[in-house]
Amino acid sequence: MGPRLEFIGTEFAKAYYKNMLANEKLFHTASPVPHRTMELVKLRASQINGCGYCTDMHYKDAVHAGEDPERLNLVTVWREAPAFDEAERAALALAEESARLADNPHGVSDETWEAVRKHYDDEQIAALVAMCAQINAWNRINVILRTPAGFYDPVTKTARYKDQQE
Repeated sequence: MGPRLEFIGTEFAKAYYKNMLANEKLFHTASPVPHRTMELVKLRASQINGCGYCTDMHYKDAVHAGEDPERLNLVTVWREAPAFDEAERAALALAEESARLADNPHGVSDETWEAVRKHYDDEQIAALVAMCAQINAWNRINVILRTPAGFYDPVTKTARYKDQQE
């Protein structure tokens, strides 16, 4: 199975993709939120949105960065797992609620927002909100295009599905 469209093969998408990658660079170089937390946010939103490509990518990126695979396996059940601290739990709740806006006409709950405010300052919250928006956008692109999962290489930061199909 291959993607429906070679997205960055179009001129419009090349320009769009360039801006999305600039945002990613900002998250990796200037985010006031720990990288570990940002990967949890990206992984959880991707799981909820059913984006296999991003779920694979963020799991592999987190492991490559030294995250414990067993802890990552518990992201889907973070409420029942003692592996996450209170700040991470607040970020995971924000990730879930930002991915499920259609399920709640009021958006992010007051309870989740209060937990986020308790553990993060304004700069960190701005980064978390931006990351939630960014990962939801990436997820939607990949789900719409049916980008195949399982071929992402965290060392080269590229997918190798073309090589696998030939």
